[in-house]
Amino acid sequence: MGLMALHAQHDKAFALFNSKGKVVKYKALKARALDGNLVLFGEFHDNPITHWLQFELTQDAFAQHGTHLMLGFEMFEQDQQTVLMRYLQGAFPEKRLKDSLRLWPNYETDYAPLVEFAKEHQLLCVATNVQRKYASLMFKKGRKAFDTLTPALLQQMADPYFEIDTTLSQYQALKQMTSHMPAAMGGSYMLESQAFKDATMAKFILRNMKSTSFFVHYNGAYHSDFYQGIMWYLLKSKPDLRITTVSTVTQRNIHRLEKEHLGRADFIICVPESMTKTH
Repeated sequence: MGLMALHAQHDKAFALFNSKGKVVKYKALKARALDGNLVLFGEFHDNPITHWLQFELTQDAFAQHGTHLMLGFEMFEQDQQTVLMRYLQGAFPEKRLKDSLRLWPNYETDYAPLVEFAKEHQLLCVATNVQRKYASLMFKKGRKAFDTLTPALLQQMADPYFEIDTTLSQYQALKQMTSHMPAAMGGSYMLESQAFKDATMAKFILRNMKSTSFFVHYNGAYHSDFYQGIMWYLLKSKPDLRITTVSTVTQRNIHRLEKEHLGRADFIICVPESMTKTH
């Protein structure tokens, strides 16, 4: 009997909940997402279930929207856009893409399938993130360090003097974290650095979207959880966007969504803590 009970607790690889904690099926996520024009798909970068569902939704989005579908990636930085675009156009083989760009360690398992799908179907992929060296510069020195950058470089990122709503809970949490960091570690601008990434990703989503577009953006969950981060900047610039948010969480027991995760996104993928990781 004990063995049967143990099996019952581990018979699912994931559970899907709505924002209120009600169990829903994938078809509910699909219907809601495809009825809008933008999806912020928040992931744990090493979670195989999230990456699988990202690919499933991308396929479904293509089936409905065809070449109006656009894909955006936190995992590619703006200075990589030209190389990425040329690869999608067939200008050179995948090996050169891998040799030319700073690809994430889990690219092969988690993002290459999406990029190859886009290449096969002639879809635009957008490198939405700011270059990591400039995110690091913001983290260490703040906005004033950007005053000496050329206008051409500044085009590859959000305006360094972008607005930050420091009352947002996600940014409040970062501010609290920073307050406990030793001064020797630097990084007193952690909040600004996080918001800089959010604002930059929003900028390049909006720059590439057209009125007929359906856009799926893949990003770390923290960048869009609780309808904040990227979403805040998107809606500030374009309040009529119809955005669906997806997040990822892990729990020991996935049969009931824990209170802290309620309201995290329109749909929450709940994965067992014991789930294998992609890297």
